[in-house]
Amino acid sequence: MGNIVYDPLISGLNNLLEYLSQHTLTCLIPAFFIAGAIAAFVKKDAILRYFGPDVKKRVSYTVAAVSGTVLAVCSCTILPLFAGIYKKGSGIGPATAFLYSGPAINILAIVYTAQVLGYDLGIARAISAISLSMVVGILMALIFKEHDKKVVNASMNHINNEEPEKPRFIMLVFFSLLVAILLVGASKIGWAAKFSAIYLMTVAVSLILIYHFSRDEVTEWGYETWDLTKKIFPLLIAGTFIVGVIAYYMPPETFRPYLGGNSLVSNFIAAIIGAILYMPTLLEVPIIGTTFGYTSGVMGSGPALSLLLAGPAVSLPNMAVLYRIMGGKKTFAYITIVVAVSTMAGFIYGNLML
Repeated sequence: MGNIVYDPLISGLNNLLEYLSQHTLTCLIPAFFIAGAIAAFVKKDAILRYFGPDVKKRVSYTVAAVSGTVLAVCSCTILPLFAGIYKKGSGIGPATAFLYSGPAINILAIVYTAQVLGYDLGIARAISAISLSMVVGILMALIFKEHDKKVVNASMNHINNEEPEKPRFIMLVFFSLLVAILLVGASKIGWAAKFSAIYLMTVAVSLILIYHFSRDEVTEWGYETWDLTKKIFPLLIAGTFIVGVIAYYMPPETFRPYLGGNSLVSNFIAAIIGAILYMPTLLEVPIIGTTFGYTSGVMGSGPALSLLLAGPAVSLPNMAVLYRIMGGKKTFAYITIVVAVSTMAGFIYGNLML
């Protein structure tokens, strides 16, 4: 009886501890500071220049689809970055395109996928993530036209009240250093070299803040960072623990018989699994290769791609966070669209590979 009660809790706790040890220090903390800096320092004009609802679609969606290559290192990292962009006045389309594509086109994930699961699947993942992100964003923009209208009206009412921007080179260096800290922190280099590099870059950031930012601006950065952290981090913690408990009762092996072949149903099941199961970036590769049996031929190539496309974009913890950021209607629409396009992409790819 004791095992029935405690084992699921231990599974949830282990999942949570693994998440904290792998993501909090190296990914989440830098990501929250970047998101806070976007909210505090980046002027609305700069955001709307590329992500605004009235920007040419070929510009906004292209930038949104590929910008995650630089910033995103895991699905949890993209959430605070998305929150900062969304809060600052982005169009719903470019923002969700960025949200979808960011984790999926992480360079490390693409390379690892190609090396472990095959170059055909790695290339298909990269191309599908970029192209489908635009589809996701355009559909979200069509469904929620009123959101973009409100954003445009708000920007017209407040654009004249904005303060002069900092010199571009200062902001460029500042954000480049923040992104570099994030990338180095998430890299596989030794801890000594990693922390030495992070220390030097942190000193450089501190000097920029001292000489080029006022005390009020730095305080605002801290406030925005904390505001995002208290909204997002507790939900991630709770959601990750719950996913660990669910995994105890329904391990991924349960779905193995349903993921063979390349039928529409098997691709849909794979997309649903990806949308529910939390998989840290890179972990989805061995899970698909061994647990679901892709490398041994148990899992079809189509379902493998469907899971790779849906998994990084959505998870049970991410759903709770997105609900807090966008509300229920937008979150439900986003999840539905992600599952649908991931299913169709896997179905088409799987049948092309036959």
